[in-house]
Amino acid sequence: MLRGVNRVLIGLAGGLLLGAGLAVLASGLWTDPDAVLLSDAARARWRDRGWWWPAVLGGLVVLVLSALGWLLAQLRRSRTLEVLVDTADGDDASLRGRALEAAMEAEAEAVRGVAHAHVRLTGNAAEPRAHLSVLVEPDASPEMTLDALTHEILAHARDSAGLGRLPAELRIRAAHHRPRRVL
Repeated sequence: MLRGVNRVLIGLAGGLLLGAGLAVLASGLWTDPDAVLLSDAARARWRDRGWWWPAVLGGLVVLVLSALGWLLAQLRRSRTLEVLVDTADGDDASLRGRALEAAMEAEAEAVRGVAHAHVRLTGNAAEPRAHLSVLVEPDASPEMTLDALTHEILAHARDSAGLGRLPAELRIRAAHHRPRRVL
């Protein structure tokens, strides 16, 4: 979806810039080559009206902020919408990225000591990357949790999706707990 929106926006921007350039070129060809775009009378008319410069500046601010938002959206890691699965019969199937994320989260939360898990797949459909964020309970063993996450959950996801490899980034945080009262 984002690629389609990008292509449409880039196409519109290119068309507008091309049209504006051709209009300026055509007006220059039909008039005197030494003529200016705005005559002294036109500049004086616009200078007397105080409403136009805030409108132009406001429009430019909106344009610049929109361009910056678009640029930041390009730099952000996009979520993998689907994963290509090799079915071993010569065809490929697609697995929804959210379904694989949900399965990995459910399996991670079933590990003893894991309070909450969040999985996000990034990258392209043929080579996804997993980003796991796990909240462990205070009494959990970090070594056992890490072992279960790397050797079970990631291995299951890699095998079920038919991937040769599934690079992963794992972040483990400890849950805070209230001190126990001793009476």
